[in-house]
Formats: sequence, C-alpha cells, structure tokens
Amino acid sequence: MNFKYNHKTFFTNKNGPVIIAEISCNHNGKKSNFLNHIKLAKKAGADIIKIQTYRPEDLVLKSKFKISSGIWKGMNLWKLYSKAQTPFEWHYDAFKLAKKLKITLFSSPFSVEAVRFLKKNFNPPMYKIASAEITDLKLVKEIAKTKKPVVISTGMASFYEIDNALKIIKNYHKKILLLHCVSGYPTPDHEANISFIHKLKARYTKIPIGLSDHTNNIYSSLAAVPLGIVAIEKHFIQSSKTKSLDSKFSIDPIKLRKLKQSCKKIFYSLGIATKDIKSEKATKKFRRSIFITKFIKKNQKISSKNINTFRPKIGICASEYFNVIGKYAKKNLSPNKPLYWSNIKK
Repeated sequence: MNFKYNHKTFFTNKNGPVIIAEISCNHNGKKSNFLNHIKLAKKAGADIIKIQTYRPEDLVLKSKFKISSGIWKGMNLWKLYSKAQTPFEWHYDAFKLAKKLKITLFSSPFSVEAVRFLKKNFNPPMYKIASAEITDLKLVKEIAKTKKPVVISTGMASFYEIDNALKIIKNYHKKILLLHCVSGYPTPDHEANISFIHKLKARYTKIPIGLSDHTNNIYSSLAAVPLGIVAIEKHFIQSSKTKSLDSKFSIDPIKLRKLKQSCKKIFYSLGIATKDIKSEKATKKFRRSIFITKFIKKNQKISSKNINTFRPKIGICASEYFNVIGKYAKKNLSPNKPLYWSNIKK
C-alpha cells in the first residue's frame, strides 16, 4: 500500500525510511520559534514535518491533578498542556510556510474539533493518531472519516487495542501506517524494543511499519532500518542548547542531518539480495585459473607435476583442476601459459 499525495508517493521503502520531524512543543510558546523549526527541519533533511493540534481543554479537565513521575513530575496537567500547545491561529502561517518550502506538513489532532479545524482550513494530506489516543475510538473514527491516510503510533497499545483502531479505520479506507513506539519520555536505549517491529510486520502483513523514536539519540532509529521500516519520526528541536518540555528526547539539526544520511547509507548497504554486483565484475579476473608449469608433449598426461593454479583468470577456471588431471594434451604445450579446453583431448 502506498501513500500518495501532492503528486508524490511516500512510505514505499524504495529509498530508505522517510524522516518525519515532530516539532511538538519545542517552540516554547513563541510563534517565531515554531516557524523557525519548520525551516530548520527542512534544511536538515526532514522529508515531512509534523505538528500537534490541540487546546488544553481537548486533553484534560481544569483541575489540580499533577504528574507524579517522569520529566514532567510535579507539573499540573492543565498548565502543562497550556504551555505545550500550538495555538490554532499559528497553523495558518505554518501550512503557508510549508507550502512555500515545498515540504509536507501534517498534524496529530487531539480532539474531534481539532480534526474538523484541520480538515476545513488546511485539508492536510494525512493525520496522526498519537499513542495515548489510540483507545479514543471516537477520535479515531473522526480521523478515519476524512478518508485521508492515517499514521498510528502504538506506544502502550496491546494488539487488541491496535486491532480495534484498525477495524474502525478500515471501514473507511486502508491507507494506514503503523509506528512502533515506546511511550517513555525519554525512552532508555535498553527499552527501545526495536525487535518488536518483527512482530508488527508478522501480524500486519499488509500495513507498512515505521518507528516513532523517543530516545535522546539516533541509534534506535538506525537499528530499525535493516528491519524494513518505511518511516522514522523523531522529535526535533532547533538547538541542543534549547530547553523545552520535550528537549530531553528531541534531536537538533546536526543529529537530524546525520540520521537522514546514515539511514540512506544503511539502506543502500543492505542491498536487494542479489549476487549480480557491478563492482565485482572487474574483480573476477583476479580469480585463479590453470597454468602450465612444465613443457607438456602432445599426448602426454596432464598431472599435478606440470600444471598449477595462479592468478589471473584467463584459461580454465581453477575449480576444474581435478577434472583436468589425468587428461591428455592435444598438442605440445609451453610452460607459463594458461591452459585452455582446446588444448585437451576429449
């Protein structure tokens, strides 16, 4: 299954995984920073840019509930999302800038209202369902109803929960990309669980599989390339010196560029499982062939005493050595010359 939009086809894995730069809340509440992230992500080699569309009331009730652990420990949920949100009015300039830069922009909507806002004003080429929202089947259905491709992160989700979301989407279309994801912020390297991609590929054979990587480096992403993933999503921040709510699991332009370049090199190094290698053809002449080491008279028996194998490959291949032993010369043969089948009696 291919995702087609803007006259382009993505997620085919013909040229390596597509790199998705997630800006999230790394703008720190400043519109200029937000737009600058889009520019820098494009410059660093991102293929697609993703943002988040929500208001705090789309996610939580205004209460005194505080986070009990993790990098946001002690923060009030309402205040967290109030600070982290990307205001709806910023979206207009974001989509306008992305169009100017000729880079695809899409979003993770976190409410039915957010889906409708995106659809009405920007008609994005696809939508993302975040890991925590995979069980919000009301939201899943609203996104599916757009009939646009859907990217689904599977952090924390059981196969049962993934299947439920897929069942709803497939009532409308089958343009789906599943992302292996661990919802740890940041995810320790030893918990990245990249091998789980094998299970996703085995269970969902007709759905392309990608990776949403929340580690603070690119190693897990690179480890996933040989597993045949078609996309890698990484949180992106404009500078390693910038501090934000998501900075501890975001990569800067230098790491994004390295990720893009390294993915390409690894992908092309994997090859297509063939022995027809162009660069090997010229090297085959350095294989051994059979050479005459002593003068051999006509009708004389060929033996290990008058032939041996040497480079380059000119005459009979060295692999025929034991088939040549015991045969007879058709004519006189001079030493230090290659042996040919035409020199041997049938």
